[in-house]
Amino acid sequence: MSGESSVEQLRLFVAITVPDAVREEMLRVQRELQPLAPRGVVRWAKPDQFHLTLRFLGDVSSERVTGLQDSLRAVCSGLAPLPLGAQGVGFFPNARSPRVIWTGITDGEDRLLDLQRKIQVAVQPFTTEQGGERFAGHVTLGRFKQSGHLKIKALTDQAEVMKSRTFGEWTAREIELIRSELSPIGACYTSLAAFPLGEDFELP
Repeated sequence: MSGESSVEQLRLFVAITVPDAVREEMLRVQRELQPLAPRGVVRWAKPDQFHLTLRFLGDVSSERVTGLQDSLRAVCSGLAPLPLGAQGVGFFPNARSPRVIWTGITDGEDRLLDLQRKIQVAVQPFTTEQGGERFAGHVTLGRFKQSGHLKIKALTDQAEVMKSRTFGEWTAREIELIRSELSPIGACYTSLAAFPLGEDFELP
């Protein structure tokens, strides 16, 4: 069999994995929030889906994955490991008409933004997906299944209370290229490759 139809398409994204200790704190907060949302309104993310996504690529031909990996490896080798912290709960686009509930990821030095921009340039030849207008580091806790006039005041009030709550800190020493396979029970993630940050730097 020949032609484009015989080439496998992989649904990919580039991300930083959240360490177990921070993941557990996010899960604890998620469990605190779940009873405050009306039944069936939010599709809550599973703990193994807690990632800091740097760039969603969508479908990429399997034949181009090696070139994509080479491009990511090259950009990561020139960037130092990155101290990160998880803090607060918020909503995209806002608490009045939310589509996503998240916890924020920051580094305090804007190096995360610089990393994301460099990743964006590295992957651009391999994707037709448009990048977001403005990157905001976050981990998705849940997605709203419906919009409009929702009875979620208890949820948004508690999120406001958690605005300054911290969920942990860590140093990101690699990024990952991850495959997302969709199924009726949700997305299944598989890490295809990891790229060390700062091969040209000495780690502390």
